[in-house]
Amino acid sequence: MTQVTRTKTLDQLLPGQSAQVRKVSGDGALRRRLMDMGLTAGTTVTVLKASPLGDPVEYRVRGYLLTLRKSEARLIEVSD
Repeated sequence: MTQVTRTKTLDQLLPGQSAQVRKVSGDGALRRRLMDMGLTAGTTVTVLKASPLGDPVEYRVRGYLLTLRKSEARLIEVSD
């Protein structure tokens, strides 16, 4: 039996959901900055809350709180 892994981007998760980072896209400097903040393959990310207008969103990554714009979160591919 084959297990199907659903892949989506970080901006598609709802508050309370967690997922593992699979891939970080983007141009050189932005990609490097996201990875320097701890968003590397295999890292678990939990969505905590969104601002009143929905952007930015607060995440828990490696024990600290990280706030990203949805445009940045869209560059991070995750799976359940």
